[in-house]
This record gives sequence, structure tokens and C-alpha cells, in this order.
Amino acid sequence: MKYKSSKYLLRITCGPSYDPSTHIPILPNCDTPTAIENEHIKAHIKVRVRNYTGLPLHAPSTSPYFSAPSRSGTQYSVGFSFVPKHDIRGDEATWGNDFDHPVRDRLPPGFNIAVKIVKEFVDPSIELDAYADQPWLYAPALTSFFAMRVGEKKGAEEWGAAKELPDVEENAPIEEGADGSGQQIREQLKLPDTVSKRKKHFRSKENQAAFTFEEGRLYQADFFNPYIDFGDFSLKLPGFSINCIKYIGDKTHTLRYVFKNNKTNEVYFCVVFTLLHGDELQDAIKDEAERWKMAEEEAAQGGLKPAGSAESLASAKEALPKDRPAVEVEEAYVEHPMGKV
Repeated sequence: MKYKSSKYLLRITCGPSYDPSTHIPILPNCDTPTAIENEHIKAHIKVRVRNYTGLPLHAPSTSPYFSAPSRSGTQYSVGFSFVPKHDIRGDEATWGNDFDHPVRDRLPPGFNIAVKIVKEFVDPSIELDAYADQPWLYAPALTSFFAMRVGEKKGAEEWGAAKELPDVEENAPIEEGADGSGQQIREQLKLPDTVSKRKKHFRSKENQAAFTFEEGRLYQADFFNPYIDFGDFSLKLPGFSINCIKYIGDKTHTLRYVFKNNKTNEVYFCVVFTLLHGDELQDAIKDEAERWKMAEEEAAQGGLKPAGSAESLASAKEALPKDRPAVEVEEAYVEHPMGKV
């Protein structure tokens, strides 16, 4: 896998709060989901990125997900299964982006035009304040998800640990619909069968308030779009395109998606895309080498042999900036301790 720029690599993490110390790395484009749990929900999260260029170095550059007709042109996806531990009101569940610091001095020319395009062609329910000290862009979760399934209901503890939730399949994207008793919920609420009609239905505050993410019920959702291209770090909207690299600074190199409550500010989970460069990139590669070395030692103690073919190892070496010692890649390239890619 060759990278378009050796100066930048992408890292994706997720966690049950805003606190970075609670976040763990996500393995993009792979079979293994990341389990997240807090006092509000249990969740399984998968991220797919077309033309992925980042950590871990041996991560697949794409996913079978992008071959599905319904995902043609999609650049990335955050797909997840989740079970609430308490009822969550539909008019309080929010999905979007936010930042811990100002970005107003880094907004590219044409930003306001881009916002108008997004509100007109993507989601009219989006609200934002890009000029605040802690800028944000939010929309109701019920209008944000590009696919949503309502599943079975059990006692919250009957589902077991977060890692035991039904998986989001890598080869088959989540599609709009329901499973088991979830079909009755959709029928009772007269939810439309198609994505576009469901999103339009929930632009009504009244319809949002009528929906509840129920304690103990399984939900699956997929947020994806064709507009952010992590392959060349650009924003591509209908009739409008911005290359974002030159607007990246020390405080503007992260994009955080958050699923939260807009009334209580409770965070259900967040997914963070970080564009690493400079010293931060070098440190991240060192950290990966140490983590993989520990995984290798643990695997050896368990009688397992770490994975990593000569071909894929060579590809990982080629992906690194040319001034990196090759030995660091060799140490780093072992089977991920969280699962297979």
C-alpha cells in the first residue's frame, strides 16, 4: 500500500467520553469491531475508509463494504450496533462534530458556501457555530444516520458485554429496516421504509419526540458520505471542493464525531480521526512499534505465531517516511492484539 504523502498518516480512535485517555485505536477496514461501554450504552463500532493511509501500518487500504451498490461513491463509514442502558429520547439524541478549541482562524475561503451546500443537499436539520470558542456542528441522530435498523429488545444485561453485541458485518453494509420486534416499533410509529423518507419524517420535532431509543433494544446505524476524502484530505461537495492540507495546524488536525445527548451533554461515544504529522507522527509510529512488540511477546507466551507476510511487511516499510529506521516497522508488524484485519 503506497501513501500519497509520507508527511501525513491517519489514526482513528474511539472512546466512551471526550477524554482521550479513554480512547483506543480502531482497526479500519477489518472484521474486528471495537467495543465501547459506559453508563449509557454498549456499542460495537466499525470504521471503513476508502484508500486508507494510516495506522496501523498493515491495515487494509479498502473494504468489501465499498463494493455494495448502495455505497457507491462513499468515501468513509462509521457503522455501529448499540444497546442503550436507559431510555434515550429521540429529540435529544444528537450526532455531529465538535472541537475543544477555536478553529475560526483556520476556516478555508468558501467555508460559508460549503455550509449552504451541506444544508441544502445533505441535511437541512444541521445546525452549527464554527466561530465559537468550542465550535460544533450537530444534527438530530434520527436525521443523520444514512441507514438505521431497529432490532430486538432484551434486558440490558441479557446482551452481555459490549463485545458480545451482534456485529456490523464487514461485507454487508447496514441497510434501512428492522429485525424481530423492531418491525413492530417501526410500524407503530409509521416510520417510512426508505432512508430519504425516514430522514424527512424526523425533521419534525414532534416526530423526534415520539421516538425513543429504548433501554435494552438493539439498534444499528451507519453514517457515511462521499464528501470527505481521507485519501487526499479534501472536502468534495456538489460544485465545490477544498483541499484541507494547507489549513491544518497544531489544533485543527482532528475530526471528532460524537453521539451524545443535546440536553444533558452526556456522551454515548465518540470517534476521532487524527491526521498525524511531524513529531506526533514519529511518536505514534514508535508507540505502535512498542504495542506490537508487546503483542508479539504475549502471542509467543500463548504458543501463537504473530501474523505478517513478507509481502505485507514490505508494503508497510514502503509506507513509512523514508527517514524511519526499517527495524521499527519490523517490530511493529505483528498481529493486532484486538483481532484480525
